[in-house]
Amino acid sequence: MTNAQRREMSAGLAANLAASLVGLITALTNFVTDLFLTPPLRATLKHLEEAELKALEGEVKTLRAGSLWEASGAVVVAEAAELSSLKPQLDELGVPLYAVVKEDVGTEVQNFRPYFKGEIFLDEKKRFYGPRERRMGILAFLRLGVWLNGLRAFKNGFMGNVLGEGFVLGGVFVIGRGQQGILLEHREIEFGDKVNIIDVIKAARRIPQELLPIERK
Repeated sequence: MTNAQRREMSAGLAANLAASLVGLITALTNFVTDLFLTPPLRATLKHLEEAELKALEGEVKTLRAGSLWEASGAVVVAEAAELSSLKPQLDELGVPLYAVVKEDVGTEVQNFRPYFKGEIFLDEKKRFYGPRERRMGILAFLRLGVWLNGLRAFKNGFMGNVLGEGFVLGGVFVIGRGQQGILLEHREIEFGDKVNIIDVIKAARRIPQELLPIERK
C-alpha cells in the first residue's frame, strides 16, 4: 500500500468517524429536547373550520376558515413558505393554497409575501397552531436540524421571526371539500421541519373536483 493510499484511507476513516459522532450527538440532543417538547394533538375539522381568519391584503375582512375549502378543498400552511413550489400542481388539481400566520409584527408578513404565492390570512386565535399550542423555546438552539433548516432558509433569503409568538410551531393541512375531512396533517417537530411534498400532492389528489355539466348545443 502506498503512502497516498494510506492517507486516503485515513481520511475516509476520519470522515466516517466524524459523521458517526455528529449523528450520535444529534440523536442524543434530539432525545433530550424531545422530553421537554409538548406533543401535538390532532386537529378536528370542526376546530379548524370555525377559525376566524382576517384577510391581510385587499379589502379588510374576517371570514370563517371553513369557507376556504368548502367548495374545492384546500392546502393550508402555517408558516411554511416553501410549499409555494407546489402551487402550479395544486392549480392543475383545482385546489387552492393558503397560508395562515399567527401575528402581524412589523414587516414580517410583507417579508413573507415574496416567498408565498397564495393568499395569506391572520389567525389571531392560533387555531391552526392548536388544539394544543406548542413552543420550541431555547431548546431549539440545541437541535442540529434547527440550525441546518435555518441556514437553508437564510440562503433562500427567507427568515422568520423570534419576536412575539415567533417560537410557536406550525404545520400543514390538506383539507377536503365540505365534510370530507382532514386528509393530511403535518405538525412541525422543530423549526423548519418540512412536510413531504409528495404526501401533500397525494392527499390533494384525493379531493374530488366538481364536475361541470356538459352544455348541449
